[in-house]
Amino acid sequence: MRADDLQPNLAVDTLAVHAGQEPDELTGAVAPPIYQTSTYAQDGVNQPRRGYDYARTVNPTRDRLQRAVAALEGGGEGIAFASGSAATAAIAGLATPGSEVVVGDDVYGGTYRYLDKVRRPDGVEPTFVDLAGEQDRLWEALNERTRLVWFETPTNPLLKVIDIAASSATVRERFAGAPDRPLIVVDNTFASPVLQRPLDLGADIAFHSATKYLAGHSDTVLGIAVTRDPATAERLRFLQNAMGGVPGPFDCFLVLRGLRTLHLRMERHVSNARAIAGWLATRDDIEWLVHPGLTSGVHAHPQAPACLAQMRGGSGMVSFRPKARDGASSTERAVAIAEATKIFTLAESLGGVESLIEVPAQMTNQSVAGSPLEVPPDLVRLSVGIEHVGDLIADLAQALDAS
Repeated sequence: MRADDLQPNLAVDTLAVHAGQEPDELTGAVAPPIYQTSTYAQDGVNQPRRGYDYARTVNPTRDRLQRAVAALEGGGEGIAFASGSAATAAIAGLATPGSEVVVGDDVYGGTYRYLDKVRRPDGVEPTFVDLAGEQDRLWEALNERTRLVWFETPTNPLLKVIDIAASSATVRERFAGAPDRPLIVVDNTFASPVLQRPLDLGADIAFHSATKYLAGHSDTVLGIAVTRDPATAERLRFLQNAMGGVPGPFDCFLVLRGLRTLHLRMERHVSNARAIAGWLATRDDIEWLVHPGLTSGVHAHPQAPACLAQMRGGSGMVSFRPKARDGASSTERAVAIAEATKIFTLAESLGGVESLIEVPAQMTNQSVAGSPLEVPPDLVRLSVGIEHVGDLIADLAQALDAS
């Protein structure tokens, strides 16, 4: 299958296998080669062959990855970076000094750190707002200086779900008739394009820490943004090249290889996470529990309508807070649970085939300590892998029971 043979209406399952994965143009190799090169021979002075002059600017393996993720997101242009944080920095670079960024009030600690500690001193003002639920808060936060509206959905680590279509409509209505409006930026890392396509719902930029679900095997670090707006794509490509935070070809290859099973892995992540959330909901030592697939019962997701409307099946993530018990505080129990699991690995990150467990307040979200975004110290976050769900539940049961 050639790149121009792919139709935009193909199912995401088919795109995951074929987009960017076309046989090598030169040899027909079904597994395309990795172009591990820093530079390219030119046919004459300033006459690069097929546009390839220097690998920071362009690389065939990176081209394939960018094309693949763009196809999975429903079309547009992909721009890959050395990490999710590098993608964050480039997108944040679209906001100029004197402008504002409206940001969801539950984001990855590194995102908060960059916007608050790097861009704020540069003259870009981040305003953190609860964007889940009613649109009044977003409307009131917008003003003529707003350049970006930025949120994760589901969020990290509280798994709030923000209505992308409603938020996009609010921004467009608020700036109707204005010469320019803020760009809507959605971090799609926790969902992946298999479960959710922000661009189809009105977002201008969707981006990922491809380290997580896209690569899926905890063996590479990479970030990627997708946009359908040519001017935004051109600016992000410029920043990609000028800042130099580009991924190496082998990292691009690893993500490309991971994409081929993304749809299968996400199906198992979601089904396992839903089963674990349902099991946790039956325990009387759980104080609080959230999972986008829980749409009924005492632990029903507070944004259940948005979950059902924009997500396909839920999520592979589960967060909960245990109750204090037998003289142990809830925070002490959270730490004990995280340290007692045997199949769940105590580690940062998420989205790999293996299940991970962490206490965000002391790990991935330490950067928000003491801020309005501070997360509860007794919060436990699960990245549910693709192991047998019975083994995962038994592992959590012994850890909970022992804590």
